[in-house]
Amino acid sequence: MNEKYTEALEQYDMEILAVRRGRGSWICETDQGCRLLKEYRGTAKRLEFEDQVLGMLDPRTSLRTDRYVRNKEGALFTVTGDGTCYIVKEWFLDRECSLKDGFEIRQALSRLAMLHRQFREIPFREEWRMGSTGEQPLDEEMDRHNREMQRVRNYIRGKRKKTEFEMCVIGSFDMFFDQARQALRGMEELWEQEAPEGLKAAQLAPEDRPLYLCHGDLDQHHVLMGGRYTAIIDYNRMHLGIQVTDLYRFMRKAMEKHGWNADLGLSMLESYERILPMEKKERACLYYLFLYPEKYWKQLNFYYNSNKAWIPVRNIDKLRVLEAQQPARNAFLKRLAWAI
Repeated sequence: MNEKYTEALEQYDMEILAVRRGRGSWICETDQGCRLLKEYRGTAKRLEFEDQVLGMLDPRTSLRTDRYVRNKEGALFTVTGDGTCYIVKEWFLDRECSLKDGFEIRQALSRLAMLHRQFREIPFREEWRMGSTGEQPLDEEMDRHNREMQRVRNYIRGKRKKTEFEMCVIGSFDMFFDQARQALRGMEELWEQEAPEGLKAAQLAPEDRPLYLCHGDLDQHHVLMGGRYTAIIDYNRMHLGIQVTDLYRFMRKAMEKHGWNADLGLSMLESYERILPMEKKERACLYYLFLYPEKYWKQLNFYYNSNKAWIPVRNIDKLRVLEAQQPARNAFLKRLAWAI
């Protein structure tokens, strides 16, 4: 192992039994269990925020997190002689949640609900704001994406000779953009109403939106399936926000994998709500997130910011898949609307 990583590990009060390379990290077997060593480029304040929050979670549940390990001096990070900063975290050798397995998907969402419920019980501290809630308000983000989509459509319309990708965009744009406008309008009207009651720990933003701590980057790679527990890891994008964005992100990836199977989608929602029932406004927010054609916007945004002289065939295929999945996606949206 490289000398500088050895230098970092020597500053922790644990016996190293074995070390192997991971993805941009080192997985260490120690006398205290599995640990992960990796470089860190953030701030000490951010580390303290994450450590304080994770330290308030109930360790007696079936939910686990990758808490930071302090070094011999009590610090959350260690600096080696060459100036490189490292952190050590408690780690797990379990595999990632499989999006092919409906049982694991539902279990992951029940653990997410458990995490969200505990987050709501944590009194938020002003010093945790980090100068921002962490995300742009949802309606503002949708509005920005809509303007970007219109810019791409106008650019393509002005071209005399259009590529296959550009012809696909012209043919499908109105269908997807209509849903984008509906989602934006619905999200704007949603937040014009009064904030819902019963959210005891809610912190209200200037626009009276109920905000809680969120994971911020949840997908199957951040959910590890243990034998008697589920670990949700990597809180480097944790922030004060709207929790259904975590639920939406995970559900959308699973729904895409399963061709927008409506029965699976509603069963995922049920697994989450069995632990943490949602307010009507939260359900409506989730619906508008699903109504917005995020994957379509991503394809157009990638196109506009890349070399337009050559568009990979896979990007054309992705557009066609989105079009082909629209009937199933619309059927799911219809059933989700009934559930609101």
